[in-house]
Amino acid sequence: MASGIFAVLDDIAALMDDVSVAAKIATRKTAGILGDDLAVNAEKATGFLASREIPVLWAITKGSFINKLIIVPIALLLNAFFPVAIKYILILGGFYLAFEGAEKIIHYIFHRQKKAIEVVKEQEEEGEEAENKKIKSAITTDFILSVEIVIIALGAVQELHQSMAIQIVTVSVVAIIATVGVYGIVALIVRMDDLGYSLIKKSNNKGFGNAVGNALVKLLPIIIKALAVIGTIALLLVSGGIFVHNIDYFHHFLPNIPSIVKEFGVGLVAGLVVVAIVTLFQKMIGSKPKAH
Repeated sequence: MASGIFAVLDDIAALMDDVSVAAKIATRKTAGILGDDLAVNAEKATGFLASREIPVLWAITKGSFINKLIIVPIALLLNAFFPVAIKYILILGGFYLAFEGAEKIIHYIFHRQKKAIEVVKEQEEEGEEAENKKIKSAITTDFILSVEIVIIALGAVQELHQSMAIQIVTVSVVAIIATVGVYGIVALIVRMDDLGYSLIKKSNNKGFGNAVGNALVKLLPIIIKALAVIGTIALLLVSGGIFVHNIDYFHHFLPNIPSIVKEFGVGLVAGLVVVAIVTLFQKMIGSKPKAH
């Protein structure tokens, strides 16, 4: 009886060792997309009233966990029975990310930037409906990025020729790390100013604590603006990367250009095309006479 228990424990230990090695490799391969995920989601989780930042972030985090619960089993099943579908799902997701990135650029160029007081007033007036809309948008973007993360992790594990059990556990571990890691860092970013004010208060406006507190308070708006830019670039890079790696024409297109430049350019052009199509469609719908 005892020997049987020890044999089971040895099997579990061996499985965990294999999972640990596979998870390290998969996490390393998804590092780039995780960085993009962080930039995109940090930008999407900011811009709310201070009292709503943590509730909004928690809502997005829960949505991200649900995304992973949906994506991981579907990705594993598709990979086992219908692997070609994964490619087309990625490409569709790439068009969505490209659209979001291009739309942000167009909005920045052609729309007047609102002053801080206008943003606060707008948030107070729009209330729950606008907040829910932003949360939904963030969760949708997270879904597309999560698909990319899960598929890259799954591909990394398959390269090691691991069993199905190790594939399932490893991809699940990477998915959990992605959610906890990304949104944990985002939470730290959005609460930087609170930490800064706390340090200033405790230090009685003097000394090292005061200097650090003031630095954190001043850094937050700079980081938020930087994340808006980085997040937009990340959306276009991820989408362009999806197209370049999954569409043969783009994979062999302009081979002498650095991959990062090609991926950004492809993502931007695709995004502008989608924005034009969506805008045209909206105008056509808006121009139709309403039924009486």
